[in-house]
Amino acid sequence: MSRQNQETVGRYKIQVARILLVALAIAASWLELWKSFAPFDIIAAAATIVGGYPVFREAVRNGLKRRMTMELSMTIALAAAMVLGEFFTALVIVLFVLIAELLEELTVGRGRQAIKDLLEFLPQYAEVRTPDGAHHIRVDDLQVGDVVFIKPGTRIAVDGVVLKGRSSVDQSAITGESMPAEKRPGSLVYAGTINQSGAFEVRATSIGRETAFGRIVEAVEHAEQSRAPIQKTADRLAGYLVYFAVGCAALTFAITRDPRATISVIIVAGACGIAVGTPLAILGGIGQAARQGAVVKGGLYLEVLSKVDTIVLDKTGTLTLGNPVVSSVVPLPGATERSVVEAAAIVERHSEHPLAGAIIRKAAELSLPVAELEHFEYRPGKGVQGTADGEEILVGTHDFLMESGVNPDGFVNPAALSSSVLVARGGRLLGSLHIEDVLRPESASAVAEFRKMGLRTILLTGDDASVAGPMARHLAIDEMEAGLLPDEKLARIQELLRIGRTVAMVGDGVNDAPALMQASVGIAMGSGTDVTRESSDILLLGNDLLRLAETLKIARRCRRIIRQNFIGTLLVDGAGVGLAAFGFLNPLLAALIHVGSELAFTLNSTRMLPTGPMLRESRLPD
Repeated sequence: MSRQNQETVGRYKIQVARILLVALAIAASWLELWKSFAPFDIIAAAATIVGGYPVFREAVRNGLKRRMTMELSMTIALAAAMVLGEFFTALVIVLFVLIAELLEELTVGRGRQAIKDLLEFLPQYAEVRTPDGAHHIRVDDLQVGDVVFIKPGTRIAVDGVVLKGRSSVDQSAITGESMPAEKRPGSLVYAGTINQSGAFEVRATSIGRETAFGRIVEAVEHAEQSRAPIQKTADRLAGYLVYFAVGCAALTFAITRDPRATISVIIVAGACGIAVGTPLAILGGIGQAARQGAVVKGGLYLEVLSKVDTIVLDKTGTLTLGNPVVSSVVPLPGATERSVVEAAAIVERHSEHPLAGAIIRKAAELSLPVAELEHFEYRPGKGVQGTADGEEILVGTHDFLMESGVNPDGFVNPAALSSSVLVARGGRLLGSLHIEDVLRPESASAVAEFRKMGLRTILLTGDDASVAGPMARHLAIDEMEAGLLPDEKLARIQELLRIGRTVAMVGDGVNDAPALMQASVGIAMGSGTDVTRESSDILLLGNDLLRLAETLKIARRCRRIIRQNFIGTLLVDGAGVGLAAFGFLNPLLAALIHVGSELAFTLNSTRMLPTGPMLRESRLPD
């Protein structure tokens, strides 16, 4: 057992001992033991002081800081009860409070344990393949670049790239995918996911805290350190309710001169349920979001996310895969698809243009030979040209070919959602290549979910309107602005904030970082650049926008539960104070109502705690 667990168990034992002591004192007070020896109920007084010590201690601490808390009002009530000789009543109140605190501790402990279970989710050892054989080493000793062998049925210890073998992997714990993902050489795998069938080798790219799983754990560990505004509001409301209770008690005594009614008023009013339930709900919400593959970096951002009314989306790498592909090849009569791709690949392999990679990959798919260039020239904004086997090859725009003496007029150029390049060789037009950045499979569903939630969707992109426009219409995005530079994206976010919108910005590139930081809440795709991930408030590990929609729902549900606790506390306290003031509640019944409502609202918050496969899987053997 860890030292921290030992301390927790020790704290529980002390709490149980106090409860037993107070319970025995209640029995002794009921039987009036020692009454024949002393007019003062020594047992009850001593047990009240010992049992109520945690309450008194917090009251003194908060009193010194000039903070009005429930512990302070409870101390006033207990002191008044003992002065009036209501020892039995004081003991029962202390018993109720101690039992409530123990149950709350166990409930909150469940939330913290759900997070601690994550830490035990990874295997302790891994099998590393080296030139001199296989070795079992501790995961803590792994290095980036190590080749790790993954057996069927085991959990993966690192983020990495598959080198050899094929398998299916259950990565729901990281990406939220319901179906196993097929893995083959070149596929990415994540630490904490489970290899289901075949065996494969992985080259580690991230280990420990740098893995996707490690970032989830780190974010959730820091969740309680970030106090959301709604949590601060809960603290303030708790203080106001104490002032309200004390004021009502003073008024009750002034009118009725009834000490028992006065004590009952102080006891019945309490905001412990929201004081405990609010951070518990926030912690649970962050845990649930982590299970969906969204790392929320603090309670503050979860609350802001719950109030978002506008989603601003980048295009490349966010709505699309950010990896252009040749979607179609259109050869002219007398040319073939292979001849068009081969000619383009000859010159494009010397180009650094983003579209060049798509052409090279297409040539590799067709197993085309690539001849050596005798000459190469890049024309910015127009295209490339080169000479191979004595023939000039041109790849570029319509105007570029016209300037170079090749007439492409009359050639149909059907480029929907794509960029097109024309290809000519030896002074003859061969055809065109249509290149597009493919939409992520879930983009349309995610945008539809945003709209169902009443969110306004805006696409801000640096791409040309001819490319971004059709995509925006296809996805039914509410508003689109194209051809924007990073500072123009930033200015657009600032304008939205200025008119009172609560904005979530989703992006993945360096150019998105300023807008992410300016937005109400910045959301980075997991495949984005380091600066984007660091400047974001929420990180989508699986690059799945549907997971963002789920996280938005979690944030809204968390806010609803906290509001239920707020409203419920106000109603119960208002009714309780009224009944107590008119003498319908004695101190015992007041204490029961106080404790009952407190536990009810705390348990209401536990509905946000994560449950399901991750917690069950975390207990499976390696």
